[in-house]
Amino acid sequence: MSATVFIADDESIIRLDLKEILESAGYDVVGEAARGDDALEMIRALQPDLALLDIKMPGLDGIEVANKVQDLRTTVVLLTAFSQRDLIESARDAGVVAYLVKPFRSAELLPKLAALLNQNETVVADVVDSRHVDDKIETRDLVQKAKERLMGDRGIDEPAAFELIQQTAMRSRSRMRDVAQRILRGESLD
Repeated sequence: MSATVFIADDESIIRLDLKEILESAGYDVVGEAARGDDALEMIRALQPDLALLDIKMPGLDGIEVANKVQDLRTTVVLLTAFSQRDLIESARDAGVVAYLVKPFRSAELLPKLAALLNQNETVVADVVDSRHVDDKIETRDLVQKAKERLMGDRGIDEPAAFELIQQTAMRSRSRMRDVAQRILRGESLD
């Protein structure tokens, strides 16, 4: 039986991307939420093996949700673009076992989740150096701006714009960041 996972993030594209990565790896995504208060209610009802929670969400933030589900057997991992020390300590106090810094790739994400689900003790929060975090945040911002440009120029929705960037990156064997920069410079994707 595959592990059950719940995803809470206020960005639909992040939820969609995570769900696709997890389901392709055999995980059973049992629910999703865009708001922390909805996530709390659904986690309590579904009691998944793993809950991936964004730190910043409307309603309740991910740390507040984690704090309120400590009585469950659900392993809680925070999704964040931030790695401030005060957040890490608050998260530990709330029972969070690890951080995943956005944006993430399946090659990084899946081994971490497998390790977390296969151990019984809390792991130290996964904190990366600030240059790496800054690079990921900048990439995320560039991809967001490129999606917005594609949505306006081509009249497509956000998931389609993200998929176009992702597919172009895979086809050209380049990073999504590089494809986003080409879009923002007005270059052709062909």
